[in-house]
Order: sequence, then C-alpha cells, then structure tokens
Amino acid sequence: MAPRCWRWWHWSAWPRTRPPPTRSTPSFRQHFSTQEKTPQICVVGSGPAGFYTAQYLLKHHPQAHVDIYEKQLVPFGLVRFGVAPDHPEVKNVINTFTQTAHSDRCAFWGNVEVGRDVTVPELQEAYHAVVLSYGAEDHQALDIPGEELPGVFSARSFVGWYNGLPENQELAPDLSCDTAVILGQGNVALDVARILLTPPEHLEKTDITKAALGVLRQSQVKTVWLVGRRGPLQVAFTIKIPRPRKRLTELLLQTATQKPRAEEAAHLASGSRAWGLRFFRSPQQVLPSPDGRRVAGIRLAVTRLEGVGEAIRAVPTGDMEDLPCGLVLSSIGYKSRPIDPSVPFDLKLGVIPNMEGRVVDVPGLYCSGWVKTGPTGVIGTTMNDSFLTGQMLLQDLKSGLLASGPRPGSAAIQALLSSRGVRPVSFSDWEKLDAKEVAQGQGSGKPREKLVDRQEMLRLLGR
Repeated sequence: MAPRCWRWWHWSAWPRTRPPPTRSTPSFRQHFSTQEKTPQICVVGSGPAGFYTAQYLLKHHPQAHVDIYEKQLVPFGLVRFGVAPDHPEVKNVINTFTQTAHSDRCAFWGNVEVGRDVTVPELQEAYHAVVLSYGAEDHQALDIPGEELPGVFSARSFVGWYNGLPENQELAPDLSCDTAVILGQGNVALDVARILLTPPEHLEKTDITKAALGVLRQSQVKTVWLVGRRGPLQVAFTIKIPRPRKRLTELLLQTATQKPRAEEAAHLASGSRAWGLRFFRSPQQVLPSPDGRRVAGIRLAVTRLEGVGEAIRAVPTGDMEDLPCGLVLSSIGYKSRPIDPSVPFDLKLGVIPNMEGRVVDVPGLYCSGWVKTGPTGVIGTTMNDSFLTGQMLLQDLKSGLLASGPRPGSAAIQALLSSRGVRPVSFSDWEKLDAKEVAQGQGSGKPREKLVDRQEMLRLLGR
C-alpha cells in the first residue's frame, strides 16, 4: 500500500508567499575621472534584473547612460506578468523602477526584440557594455506521455493568462472539472492553486484581467492537489518568517496532527474548496479521457528519498497510483532561451555561462537575473545579484577592460530599427497606457484594468 502523504487545507488558510526580507548590498562607490567619456551601456530586459542593474549603474557612475530594451510594449517583466494579483504589495517595486526610468541618463525602448529586430553584435558595436537580463521565458517540459493533451498547461502560461501577458490571452483553460493537479510545490505552484481556489469576489478588486475573472467565476474546480517528488522538508516555496524551514516543518506537523476546527470541518463536509499536498510522487503519464480528447487523470510513481544533504534525491519505489483530474498544470520550473547565436549558452543548465555576471570569453558582455543564475530566488535575491553584475561592469570599466573611445549608443540602434520598420515604445508612451489602464479600473474599483491586446495598445499610442 502506498503511503498517504497528504493533508487538506481550506482555501482561507492559505500561506501567503511573500518574498523574505533581504539586506541590501553594501554601497560600492567608484570614483571615475571627470575626463572619462560617457559610457554607453545597454540592458536587455526590463524586469527586476534589468531595472536593478540599471539602477546600480546610474547610482554608482555619474556619467553613465543606460538604455533598456524590452520586447514587450510595457515594462516591468515578472513584476507585472508574474506576481499574483492578490499580492499587490510585491508590485510596489514598480515605483522604484519608475524613478530609474525617469532619470535623464536612462531610456526605455519597448517593442524591440533583441535577437530578431536587432542582434547582440549590433548592440556591442553601439555600446561600451551590454547586459543581458531577459529572464526565463520558457518552462521545463514534463517529457511524459500525454503531455500534449487538451487540459494540460504550463503554470507559466496560466500565470501569464490571468496576469495579462498578451501572448497567453488565447489560452482559454477549461475549468469545468472538479479536480486540478499542479505538478510542483514552489511559489508559482502555490500562486496558481490559490488563484484557482480563491472565491472570485475576493479577486474583484485586484488587477487580474477581466477575461480571467470571468472564467474563474464559472469555475467548477473544488479540489487542487500540489504534487512533489520529494518530502515536506524539500518543498521549494518560501514563507516570510524567521527560520522558515524549521517553522514550515512545525506548521506541517501541527496541521497533520490537529483535528480540523469546527468551521474548517464544516467547510470540508459541505464540499467547499480545498487543497492538499501530495509528497513523494513523481508524474509518469497524463491519462486521457475514454475518447482521447482531453486529460482525465495523472499516473504517479511513489518515491522515497535516498542520500543526504545536497545529494538527496527521490527514487521510485515501484508503486504507482492514478489521480483523477480534469486539469494538469506543470510547475516544475522556468528556463531561459538562447537569445542570439553569438552569445554562449548552456542548454543543459539554461543559463549564459558567466563569472559573477561577466559572460565567459566575451569581454564587454554581461548578464544578470535568472539568465545568469537560473530561475531561483525572489525579487530581493534578484536585486542583490543584479547589483553584483553592475559592480563587476564598473570595475572593468575603471580598469580599462572595456572598449575605449565614444560609442553612439541608442542613436545607432534607432537608425537600424527605423530602417527595419521597427517603432520602439518610450517610457512616456508606457505612462499613457498606464493612465488608460488605471482609468479603466476605476469604474469597478480595481487598481487598473490591464490592456492585453498589442494592437489596441499601439492604436492608443497613435501607431
């Protein structure tokens, strides 16, 4: 008999997964010669890594000019498209990023896809240094039979759908089933489960998209399982308390041994929404419905742990179990993609090979954020990592390791883009879209109603 390693919770008892507090990197002030030419620096990506890198460079070099290139029409990356709608406090960093963008030594160029509209070598010709901060835009595949069935989605695309990422607006998830399974037990998995189970009226005053809220109102999902290959001590989500792993263990043990309160028991008995953690389970196959037209369940291998410390791993015991469900969301990790053939890339690790942010064997090329480290940590982690990359870049600049002489910067790139029919979006353009979103949200008491259609956004900008 397979061990029953699970426990139910009512949606209202959900642990909120805010980023843990972090201590800022100590100040690193460089004293540059006043005769030094203005360094032109380019950052690719306008998420937290890109903006924190730009912020550090502008603060610690009095003449540096930083151009931020972004393929979306709007800035802020995962702060806008990744942070859950019911965690508005995490989005407050947008205020800091906006201050950076308002610097007269910083410019935002949206609607420019590096690798397609302009190449990395072209950027290197125009700038003294290029920093790649474009994040992890893809998801880890399950690589199991049935993964292609209707009703199977990546958690990344589901998050993009309810957060208004234009490329995910055609997702159309069918929430007519009563049970959903999320493969993974990290922060993204928790966010997705919470959005699925939170009563829609509790999301009405958030910036969740109008379309997503409409679908969630019709949802029949009552039960969500979060499945992990390993045990409770190895879960990947973070909680905002001191000594989180010890406290997490105490919470799990307390919940597993306590009898539910009368109110909680009544909710469970009445068929209210609930979620549970399934430990020591590894997905083997997505099971089809009898007609083969959609998902009907998932086959899980029961696992046990072998090894100690960092070498611990989950190995199959030989036992299997089938878990019926009508929706499968894969949340086993994000991954970065190669951006340009000229940039070294480790396909196995999904990162750009680097030493403290310096791209290996390519002087003047740097990276920060998840494309540097892999998809780990929270916004505070990314901030410190990006500051470190900025520090390395300025050290190289001061040491004379970067190209000398003036560089044209954005003037050369804008001429290239114009010749290719690419019309960038400025930060002031974004502020027009921002004002429109805020105005649209006011009628229904929301902080904003996100614009999700690229053509509509361009039309509003007179394009």
